[in-house]
Amino acid sequence: MPYIEKDIEKKYFNIGEVAKLLNVNPSLIRFWEEKFDLINPKKNKKGKRKYTNKDIDIIKNIYSLVKKKGFTLNGANEKINREAKSKPDQKHEILNSLNKIKKSMKNLRDTI
Repeated sequence: MPYIEKDIEKKYFNIGEVAKLLNVNPSLIRFWEEKFDLINPKKNKKGKRKYTNKDIDIIKNIYSLVKKKGFTLNGANEKINREAKSKPDQKHEILNSLNKIKKSMKNLRDTI
């Protein structure tokens, strides 16, 4: 069987990589980190920030609201918090979907 190389997906990004992705200075990301509770990167022993894809998505959302749509920091913070509260629990939705599939499979099995 031939060797198949797996694509390695990066799990953590440093602040420079995130800043380059958004074309902003790292200091702006640090500033937003102070203003928005949802930005909470992991830090290593030396204090270097490690951002996950979820952190990056939140920062992209903040960038869009503040830089593109003209929200104030307070306005963007309120909108993000409101959206976070209004989203239903995804785990609950997934479990409901899986239970429906399970029920359908049982019905199918019983008819065979």
